[in-house]
Amino acid sequence: MVVVGLPRGGVPVAEEVAEALAAPLDVIIVRKLGVPWQPELAMGAIGEDGVRVLNSEIVDRLHMSAEEVQHVEQRERQELERRVRVYRGRRPRAELTDKTALIVDDGIATGSTAAAACAVARAHGAARVVVAAPVASTSAVRMLRSVADAVVCVDVPVALGSIGAHYRDFSPTGDAEVSKILERARSESADTTDPSPLDVRIPVGDGVALSGRLTVPAQTQSLVVFAHGSGSSMDSPRNRVVSAYLNEAGHGTLQFDLLTYEEARQRRHVFDIDLLGGRLAATTRWLQRRPDVSGYRIGYFGASTGAAAALRAAADLGEDIGAIVSRGGRPDLAGASLLEVTSPTLLVVGGRDTDVLGLNRQAAARLRCPHEIVVVAGAGHLFEEPGTLETVAELATTWFDRHLL
Repeated sequence: MVVVGLPRGGVPVAEEVAEALAAPLDVIIVRKLGVPWQPELAMGAIGEDGVRVLNSEIVDRLHMSAEEVQHVEQRERQELERRVRVYRGRRPRAELTDKTALIVDDGIATGSTAAAACAVARAHGAARVVVAAPVASTSAVRMLRSVADAVVCVDVPVALGSIGAHYRDFSPTGDAEVSKILERARSESADTTDPSPLDVRIPVGDGVALSGRLTVPAQTQSLVVFAHGSGSSMDSPRNRVVSAYLNEAGHGTLQFDLLTYEEARQRRHVFDIDLLGGRLAATTRWLQRRPDVSGYRIGYFGASTGAAAALRAAADLGEDIGAIVSRGGRPDLAGASLLEVTSPTLLVVGGRDTDVLGLNRQAAARLRCPHEIVVVAGAGHLFEEPGTLETVAELATTWFDRHLL
């Protein structure tokens, strides 16, 4: 994954996102094409490599001629090229080929600029494009979903108004600050030895291919596959924390989405354990065929309904799965498959998550494989309390160390 900010205002926000995700930071430089007599109203945007996106609805409604649009574009193209020189100089842009481009802005009103950035990212070979912002209009989110693989916004008000109204501090961001942030990010990136994740597409049958992120540390011989639960995705910050622990301990990881974006919107798919388990098993077979990880010992880390999918897949694959860890999972949903699991299984549950704890104890009573239940005191279902998620990561790392290495 590469986090790319939209200069100028999106870059400070993107820096925080990149730091939280431990991902490299760069920019995609685009320029809004403002209506001449109302510059704040975007009729489109341009980007690097000659990309241009027009909002035909606004152009038609305001009766903009081709000559008027071209005049605005020529002016903005000069500014775009200037910013490329200022922000990048002689340094190459971050490589997006076969990676996820996470495009971040400080707010999205019309979506034209972000749409242009999506086009630029795809032109540069990005395998997956995600747009994220603290706030966006409903119309922009709707439009961006047609050009991005996912759109993530903290707040989508019915009436957006001013983006600045959603900030306590909306001070202008200058070129010098953008350059400083990018230079700092490059320096930190040069100092790190973390393995570079590879964005992959996983065929699981019926013409469906799922997005994933494969991270393989040097000289590892184990790989933990994450099965995300209901309402989550491979970008789950909680599972990214666990993944980072495992990578540091020398385990490879694969985070992927068990459902496509359209499928995830239908609640029935989220609890279809047969479907989820089948896709997890298909993904495991796909990994076993990959030359770069074939022969690795494979484990599963499942959360919520993903834990049931992990147990269902492990029952089908037998000794191919070396270990399973469930975080706040619903192993009870695996049903009769619990009796067939042979993989050593660790069930981690929050002490305050009493209902799920009871369901885990019932499921554990049906397991015939080596298994343990660990209750993390003071933790709720999502392990949001200070220190509790780190405890899960340490427990998972120890379990996989014991059974995979």
